[in-house]
Amino acid sequence: MRIFVTGATGFIGSATVPQLIAAGHQVLGLCRSPDKAAALEAAGAEVLSGSITDSALLTEAAANCDAVIHLAFNHDFSTFVQNCEDDRRVIAALGAGLQGSDRPLLVTSGTAITIMKPGRPAREDDPIVSAETFPRAATEEAAAAVAGSGVNVGVVRLPQVHDPRRQGLVSYLIMIAREKGFAGLVGDGSGRWAAGHVSDVARLYRLAIERGEPGARYHAVGEEGVSLKAMTETYAKRLGLPVRPVAPADAEATFGWMARFMGHDMPASSEKTRRTLGWEPTGPGMLADLERLEV
Repeated sequence: MRIFVTGATGFIGSATVPQLIAAGHQVLGLCRSPDKAAALEAAGAEVLSGSITDSALLTEAAANCDAVIHLAFNHDFSTFVQNCEDDRRVIAALGAGLQGSDRPLLVTSGTAITIMKPGRPAREDDPIVSAETFPRAATEEAAAAVAGSGVNVGVVRLPQVHDPRRQGLVSYLIMIAREKGFAGLVGDGSGRWAAGHVSDVARLYRLAIERGEPGARYHAVGEEGVSLKAMTETYAKRLGLPVRPVAPADAEATFGWMARFMGHDMPASSEKTRRTLGWEPTGPGMLADLERLEV
């Protein structure tokens, strides 16, 4: 297949593109940076110069490819709501290029938008919150809208995706710890965050675009839940910093926008994903990567 990939030079995209090429696919990668374009070409992909803000370009590229994997997202959390609404428009533009065909569109969401039932991790078929409750749900609302117009669309939900360089939301906690001189922990740190190694996540995207079914939701989860306490203690030790308790009233002053996540329990299952795609994670766990954190 000739696969159009947005976010082709990003953290996950840089791992996914080689996966696709090694499996015999051709990749058209969207890239706005000349420096990163060279790396994309070196990986064996064709470069499409441009930005996700160019809806006409996205529609044309999707129309000229056999499949689309949408990985791009603006991770500037100071404009989070706007970024999520921008993603809604991007998905609409990509879907417009695929209407009237069975060519797949795979979009990227997060496991945290599911409405979990008490006592168990979030599952692929659980309902999701609305974008009014959590803005990131705009992605799946957009996916449902293009599916309603006849587009073959599936969703990959991400947990905290990691390697020794990056660890999802945990990376922001590490940045804050470096700035403050200590690793803060609100409450007992018993909240669990699902995690997945970037190599496993990249392989899942390949399997989902090759074997996925219309309307499917996949969880790129290697570990159902790693406790925030264990993660904090591990990266603090690696950085040589103390772990200090932070009172709930001081959470926002300490963690900024990350304060909203500090008390959340966000475990997620990938049992259905593994069963339907034959996907089995093999990469290192979150704590192993935090022990090898680049300092």
